[in-house]
Amino acid sequence: MMLDNVSSDSVFTPEQVLVNRGRVAIFIDGSNLFYAALQLGIEIDYTKLLCRLTAGSRLLRSFFYTGVDRTNEKQQGFLLWMRRNGYRVIAKDLVQLPDGSKKANLDVEIAVDMMALVGAYDTAVLVSGDGDLAYAVDAVSYRGVRVEVVSLRSMTSDSLINVADRYIDLDNIKEDIQKTPRHNYTYRPLSGFGLIDDPEPI
Repeated sequence: MMLDNVSSDSVFTPEQVLVNRGRVAIFIDGSNLFYAALQLGIEIDYTKLLCRLTAGSRLLRSFFYTGVDRTNEKQQGFLLWMRRNGYRVIAKDLVQLPDGSKKANLDVEIAVDMMALVGAYDTAVLVSGDGDLAYAVDAVSYRGVRVEVVSLRSMTSDSLINVADRYIDLDNIKEDIQKTPRHNYTYRPLSGFGLIDDPEPI
């Protein structure tokens, strides 16, 4: 009964919101998503992720930004797979920091691409919790773009959420985007919705 009240009071139904998204451009901060997946204890299925973020809308392009270690063959293989499966990979060499760790900051690349493509897309889906991107999000919003931010709440800046038109917590969609463990494969519903152990139809 409560669900009925929510749907009747909403300005748009979920279906209308998806229709109104227009052309979608996806911008994924690879490092941010990687650490979010570690926190959630899941492995991302990037085919499922692309489907979930596009959600039936017309996809303009999906960008994946990441730092790379040219000597890491496994990573090179992963990025080749990404390029062949719907992603435009924007890679930057990792820089070694004084403490021994390696990092590549791609905030500028993400911000520039979001701005450069304004007019070619209607909705931007930003997969990052980095508050440094809030200014870019605000800027494209003023150019008429609708911005959806997708990230793990505990790793997301309030300033980024405040300038987004919609915020989606990765924790709420992890069932839809995670790789299915081999031993559970035959028991998991293909849709990814509902409980695995619940055989009753909705």
